[in-house]
Amino acid sequence: MKGKVQRKTVDLSLYPDLVVIYLGMRVNALTGIKTVLGFGPKISGAVGAKPDGLLLHEPIIYSLFPPHAGMRQYWRDFESLEAWSRSEPHRLWWQRFLRDSGGTGFWHEAYFLRGGMEAVYLDMPSPVGFLQFAPARDARGPMFTARQRLKLEGEPPPTPVSEDSAV
Repeated sequence: MKGKVQRKTVDLSLYPDLVVIYLGMRVNALTGIKTVLGFGPKISGAVGAKPDGLLLHEPIIYSLFPPHAGMRQYWRDFESLEAWSRSEPHRLWWQRFLRDSGGTGFWHEAYFLRGGMEAVYLDMPSPVGFLQFAPARDARGPMFTARQRLKLEGEPPPTPVSEDSAV
């Protein structure tokens, strides 16, 4: 006989600026299998380096067919996440991906404890997440960076790519 259900919650008061980000990479062509498998060790190395502000990293498999893998990460605050995304090795990964997606599509969706959400989708052949119900916009101009999509003030670190090179 089963016992009483254990019910728990969490106290997030120590993390007032918490950011949860889901990321995914989907195989769009056979070459994408190599791309996705090649990112596993790179991500493990980056997470193993314990970037400032990364509280937790969890790998996720979204689907086996088509292959679609990703992760969920918890960050102390947006500034930590933004600083890491503009530094090595992430900056180089992003530059390479924008030149050649390697037969994959990529997306992220971020959720902020203080309020707000933002997302970006690149080479996704079918909509995922917000893109399934919210109007799509080009990630240009005021929608180019996460900071701009969130309408956050402050001076961001330099972007890994210019808007013109991300066409």
